[in-house]
Amino acid sequence: MVQFTIVTPMRNEAGNIAALVAGIEAACAPLGPFELVIVNDGSDDDTEARAVALGRTRPWLRVLGHPQAGGQSAAVHSGVNAARGAIVATLDGDGQNPPSELPKILAPLLAPTADPRLGLVAGQRVGRRDTLSKRLASRMANAIRAAALGDSTRDTGCGLKAFRRDAYLALPFFNHQHRYLPALFARDGWRVAHVDVAHAPRGAGRSNYTNLGRALVGIADLAGVAWLIKRRKRVRAVEIASGGARRDGD
Repeated sequence: MVQFTIVTPMRNEAGNIAALVAGIEAACAPLGPFELVIVNDGSDDDTEARAVALGRTRPWLRVLGHPQAGGQSAAVHSGVNAARGAIVATLDGDGQNPPSELPKILAPLLAPTADPRLGLVAGQRVGRRDTLSKRLASRMANAIRAAALGDSTRDTGCGLKAFRRDAYLALPFFNHQHRYLPALFARDGWRVAHVDVAHAPRGAGRSNYTNLGRALVGIADLAGVAWLIKRRKRVRAVEIASGGARRDGD
């Protein structure tokens, strides 16, 4: 039985996939039975072919594909839907999230004494290996988001996260959802933990995002998530009777 699932979205990451899979195997094999689900998000390079080739000698590796690019959140959602583990961890496919950090974010959820109220463990990058403009744009976006949503998260864009599969699938899904998981888990009453993680330079290829593109969609996304949080109403149902309940005189 699979204990946990690693989900990795990839778009045009043929140059990074072999090292990433090897790193995930080394980090996760000691933790127990696991699987890796690679979601090829409409790549037009050899990402899918290389993933399939790697899977021929690794029974724990599964490959999903989107015929056309749907974005990172869509790829993560497809991977979590297909996951067999009750606990899921994610990391970006560009190699900038070191797989060696996976045990650190999985530990709070896999521990025998895991807090049943803990829904999400969110990584927060330290020593980021990105360009100055990207770091500054990310810092500004995180500050605005944290002020608007109060999610107490310094770095919501970090791809290293671990969470309960059923809790994730109960969240409202939308494009760019992956950037708002701490706020959405908290909205549903789950406790969110934060863990500092390392960051690595991109090994090959180039980013699928631009600062301007992120900023433009971020404005609408932030307003939408703030609305979702405001409109959330939690009511606990109490069972009164079941179909098999006995009546007086039965």
